[in-house]
Amino acid sequence: MTNLQIIFIFILVSFVGGIAGYIGSLMVTKRMALMGGALGHLTMPGIALAAIYNFDVFLGALICLFFGIILIWLLEQRTQLPIEALTAVVFASSLAITFLVLPEGKTILALVGDVSQISFQVTVITVILSTIIFFIIKKIFSGLVLMSISNNIASSIHIDVKKYKLIYLISIALVIALGVRIVGGLMTAALVAIPACTSKNLSKNLFQYSYGSMFLGSLACILGTLIFIITNIPAGPLIIISSSLFFAISLFLKKG
Repeated sequence: MTNLQIIFIFILVSFVGGIAGYIGSLMVTKRMALMGGALGHLTMPGIALAAIYNFDVFLGALICLFFGIILIWLLEQRTQLPIEALTAVVFASSLAITFLVLPEGKTILALVGDVSQISFQVTVITVILSTIIFFIIKKIFSGLVLMSISNNIASSIHIDVKKYKLIYLISIALVIALGVRIVGGLMTAALVAIPACTSKNLSKNLFQYSYGSMFLGSLACILGTLIFIITNIPAGPLIIISSSLFFAISLFLKKG
């Protein structure tokens, strides 16, 4: 890798880690952190297709997320089964399809991501999308927090609950699709949840919690990527291990 490509990698992972941590603070508050894992599994057939036909994994992940979410919604309408059960059915099927069609040499890409092929164009698109998601979520953050307490209270002060939920879910889908590039389809729940849990241990108010999650998510991605560049061990697991290390330190600091 060239020095310029390394710079692109650090920029990309810092933005993805930051926005994942930021939206993760909401997902933990709303008890939806594990949803990131389920959605990550849904992306894997798209990652496989991207590997086979040599197009961007973000596009493949996003397409599969879209169809997976629509399929879950349609099945819920038809069967009246709990959405958690239907999500399990769909993401398990997605995994099975992935391992049927995924080329053997591309398994690492699907499971733990690959940051070694980052381009200038990909970096610019990632920075733009992450920034847009951040400002959109920032604008409706307090409303989403209030909705996690009571939809009725939120509606009483003229918050459009359906609109906010749709924006929130679309934002989560975009963040997960961005995240699979660096941690693969299996560890997206950790990418959004661990920084938020760490920040929750250290924060005294909502501002510290949300922005602390963003900072810690970005820092874990930078540290994991730095170790990847030094050791050539896949960055995805190193990012999650770095994030877990910060969480362990937060437990010690909280206890103290």
